[in-house]
Order: sequence, then structure tokens, then C-alpha cells
Amino acid sequence: MKSSDCPTCPICEQERKPDTGFRSLLSAPARRALEHHGITSLEQLASYSEKEILKFHGMGPASMPKLRTALNEKGLSFKNE
Repeated sequence: MKSSDCPTCPICEQERKPDTGFRSLLSAPARRALEHHGITSLEQLASYSEKEILKFHGMGPASMPKLRTALNEKGLSFKNE
């Protein structure tokens, strides 16, 4: 069992989850994958291609439609290959 001060235990993970914004739509592994690469805004996300994002450890295909929709709502899109 992980201790409650572990940044990836369920209790801490829930407390770390953003209440709003595109990252609040993602699973914890996908959110950590973006954070690990310093992606905290849609503008930063738009500088990557879908293929690059899918290579991140923890990012799966189920997250891509959510990210695509979030980008589209702001008039942004993934970088072309």
C-alpha cells in the first residue's frame, strides 16, 4: 500500500487533479504524461503532433479525442506531421 504522502497514491492524485481545463478531462497517467513534458496549456499542446503525444508514457488513444475537442474549442489543433 502506498503512503498518503505519495504523489501518485489515489488520495493525492485526486487532490492534484485540476477542477477545470483540458487536463481535468484526462486520466491520471495521461495527465502526468503531459505534465512530465511541461504541457500545461492548450497552446503548448498544439505545438505537438498527435503521433508525438501518443509516444508519451501514460498517454493512450482514448485521451486523443478529448484533447482534439479541447484544442478545437479554442480554435487550435495538433501540429501536422
